[in-house]
Amino acid sequence: MNKAALFLNGEKPTNNPVISNYDIIVCTDGAYQFLLESHMVPDLIIGDFDSIEKLPNHIDHIHMPDQNSTDFEKALNLLIDKGYKSVDVFAANGLEQDHFLGNMTAALKYYDDIKITFYDDRQEYFFANKQTILEKVQGKTISLFPFPYTYNVTSQGLKYPLKDQTLSMIGNKIGTRNHALENSVTISFSDGYLLLFIER
Repeated sequence: MNKAALFLNGEKPTNNPVISNYDIIVCTDGAYQFLLESHMVPDLIIGDFDSIEKLPNHIDHIHMPDQNSTDFEKALNLLIDKGYKSVDVFAANGLEQDHFLGNMTAALKYYDDIKITFYDDRQEYFFANKQTILEKVQGKTISLFPFPYTYNVTSQGLKYPLKDQTLSMIGNKIGTRNHALENSVTISFSDGYLLLFIER
């Protein structure tokens, strides 16, 4: 399976994921209390431990006080070093929006090293490959967000189709709030980075 779940200290999901779907459960120190209250036991706690009162003796933990990187980045580096190829990230948004943007920037930094998919109660979102096929999405709202530019974007299966469009974070078309007319949607682009948001 080679897949990890990572919990951050943002807006907590109201529907907990099925942790048996993952090989390892990791949380940052600020997320540990939420997992404890949700009766989920992580395999590892990582961070600078500025958000946890008492470390549990029965759970492995790694203290990484380096202030030059976020706890999210520390966790990603650890998972990459352990050979994980895919991670689902929970509670990356909400509470403090600068943290959310920082998390998106970190995800882009590790784009080539590990597949990162974010989940909250309303959406899943990730940086798309240059050719991405979305399955079982008919009727769902899909937003395309350039980060900061995406070139020659073409889509099939969306209500408002795109054909060799340039999307720009500043001043031009960004592609939010589109709708899937078909069960399978294809999105492609030539250059840049594209953040996809899919209604859950």
